[in-house]
Amino acid sequence: MSQQPAGGDGDDGSARYVFRATVRLDPDRPDLTAEPSTVETVLYKEAAQPGDDGWLFFRDNCWRGELNDPAFFRTETEDALGVPVDDVRFQELQTDETYHAALKAAIADDLALFNAESVTEVLRKYLGSSIRVTSE
Repeated sequence: MSQQPAGGDGDDGSARYVFRATVRLDPDRPDLTAEPSTVETVLYKEAAQPGDDGWLFFRDNCWRGELNDPAFFRTETEDALGVPVDDVRFQELQTDETYHAALKAAIADDLALFNAESVTEVLRKYLGSSIRVTSE
């Protein structure tokens, strides 16, 4: 997961998924404790360009702006971070205007893929109101 901000790196725009995770600090030594024993952190996952491999991450992992399988995603986050994760929540898709337009165009090209009648329906169905578009 990346710490780089969404921004206009290229002509295709950019976006990232933002998550909040609560990680557990559980020292392996009996003479060592951590206070607080849990810490909340923000994680960023770069969004694939619309049409590229992985661009359907939102469809496969989100429903109405929430993770559709929190236990699975918590396990995936533990594996990625190498620490116990008590909780992970999807916060938003941060995107620039160029990426947002490309995303909507890719969705419009195949609405059947989303079992929907409009781009707006797709975005609401999977991301709810959790999209933040920034100017480039």
